[in-house]
Amino acid sequence: MLLASFVPSSSGQMAALRSPLPLLLHRPAALPLRLRPRPLASSVRPRRAPRVVPRCAASPRPSSLESPPRGKCSPFLDSALLPGGNELAVHEWKAVPDIWRTAAEKYADRVALVDPYHDPPSELTYKQLEQQILDFSHGLRVIGVAPDEKVALFADNSCRWLVADQGIMATGAINVVRGTRSSDEELFQIYDHSESTALVVDSPQFFNRLAESFISRINARFIVVLWGDKSSLNSEAVKDIPVYDYNDITKLGQENRNALHHFPEQGQLGAFEAITPEDVATLIYTSGTGGTPKGVMLTHQNLLHQINNLWDVVPAVPGDRFLSMLPPWHAYERSTEYFIFTHGIQQVYTTVKYLKADLQQYQPHYIISVPLVYETLYSSIQRQISSSSTARKTVALALIKISLLYMEAKKIYEGTVLSNNPVEPSSISYMVNCLRARIVAALLWPLHNLAKMLVYKKIHSSIGISKAGISGGGSLPMHVDKFFEAIGIKVQNGYGLTETSPVVAARRPLCNVLGTVGNPIKHTEIKIVDIETGEVLPDGSKGIVKIKGLPVMKGYYKNPSATNKAVDQDGWFDTGDIGWIAPRCATGPSRKCGGQLVLEGRAKDTIVLTTGENVEPAELEEAASRSNLIDQIMVIGQDRRRLSAIIVPNNDEVLAAAKRKSSLDGNNGLAKDKVLNLVYDELRT
Repeated sequence: MLLASFVPSSSGQMAALRSPLPLLLHRPAALPLRLRPRPLASSVRPRRAPRVVPRCAASPRPSSLESPPRGKCSPFLDSALLPGGNELAVHEWKAVPDIWRTAAEKYADRVALVDPYHDPPSELTYKQLEQQILDFSHGLRVIGVAPDEKVALFADNSCRWLVADQGIMATGAINVVRGTRSSDEELFQIYDHSESTALVVDSPQFFNRLAESFISRINARFIVVLWGDKSSLNSEAVKDIPVYDYNDITKLGQENRNALHHFPEQGQLGAFEAITPEDVATLIYTSGTGGTPKGVMLTHQNLLHQINNLWDVVPAVPGDRFLSMLPPWHAYERSTEYFIFTHGIQQVYTTVKYLKADLQQYQPHYIISVPLVYETLYSSIQRQISSSSTARKTVALALIKISLLYMEAKKIYEGTVLSNNPVEPSSISYMVNCLRARIVAALLWPLHNLAKMLVYKKIHSSIGISKAGISGGGSLPMHVDKFFEAIGIKVQNGYGLTETSPVVAARRPLCNVLGTVGNPIKHTEIKIVDIETGEVLPDGSKGIVKIKGLPVMKGYYKNPSATNKAVDQDGWFDTGDIGWIAPRCATGPSRKCGGQLVLEGRAKDTIVLTTGENVEPAELEEAASRSNLIDQIMVIGQDRRRLSAIIVPNNDEVLAAAKRKSSLDGNNGLAKDKVLNLVYDELRT
């Protein structure tokens, strides 16, 4: 005996769902155990709405046999579906969607998210967000989504992405995620390799882009469009595929939930089992530094580790405002989003286009982003200073330089001077240096305070970020790091990979040592091994970074050889990154740096010259990127005899530099050789 609902083929048929009475069906014994729903109608080619039984449905069994579950559910979020119902006691989260019931109970009417740039603009409270996730998950069950099936979610950051992501997870299915900027061929490879059975897309415009090169090559039982009018879809591409929009799915789920509310016994009786922490929650495809994309299997336990342990890095409190702009299919953005919603924050969605305006309008307490964003903010501030009058520019640059010197002096007596030297200085030597540093800091302090009032106050009002910017997903250039520290904007750098869910280390608010990516987070171990022998190296020695603990992935999907290569028998994951761990010192200028991880590049990127010298290109690239004339740079080896670089100049800055040197021709053009000369001069500097 099982519960089914009618599935509408058009908006007019939604009326059929307004009487949420369950339909009890008995399946003849001759039918297979799993029923595949007949093709559902799209709005492009309306047809009569069929009755749909969830694909994972099972028939009644003789009483002597145990009835198998027809689905999975999140044990705390959807406890009504489990034996014991709402009285089920759950003392800790077992699946990621469990967090939404806790959040809704704690912060019911507090605004959870603001999405101003989609149509319609959205603002949801925590209770509304929980209800939409439940509606979406139940709607997916109605149209036949089964546990452990793969559902492709190809969309960009938005409130509906979050609902779809969590709705899919809450059914026990596995979402396969990617953004709209990926190529059609890449999306096809991901869909095909993951064995996805259905597709959730961002918008009709994105779907129509995929129509010819993608849709005709895949096997999709249905398509869900998150934003826009589904009638705008390419009719030829969807003629045999049922199509739903976001509201269709949530309405189906709402009706199904109402039916279960009136007949709760139909949702229990052994019909569902709980999602377990070891179940795979999502597949995220990554190619690392190159090669065929690999599907990283992250479990609910992997993601819950992040949710439970990131507060030490970001001590968010209810009411804090976060600005979100990263692609949500990145493990970094996803894990941090899940985490911050468990603390009653308000998240505002933005884009690169609106970032500057939204920083001023919303004045976020935190922004979680990648190094490029902080580099862009740094460059923007530098341009504003450069465009000021000569007097203002001179004063601002002088005060910034004084603040940098002030911070360097403070580090000496505060014990945050980064060093890989395990030998502690003598007590007398350190006392002398500490006294000298305190005197320098005392002399510079009045000018540093003056800089706060004259220069930094304006920068703070335009950027916001009153508590911290969290940087991850790449190396944060040291000059950018030092600049934000000098002007009083805290930037905490972290480290991780998709395969580690992702965060494994991060700088803490009270121990923000520049040049490092901080200490490991809880339940995570890090060791440095020799590149050749694999032997564990002492602190301060450079080698390959390996990671072990709860955040390490379950493996690569359908790729056991790659999994065995990346994760050894003892559970250590080989990151392929080169780094070292700061030695522990009881006294001295580095006493607070012990145990913090320092990264120096990728093992595969190391250039070994014929002279025997090992060159880490990241260090050269970071130094060169300080120039305003250089937009992007990649250092490469040439025949192992010398170094070369591929450089993308910053055109505006190059033209401005040429004007200052009177190098422009009569048409305000700039010859190639003159561009090269300017760049060569910068590289020498």
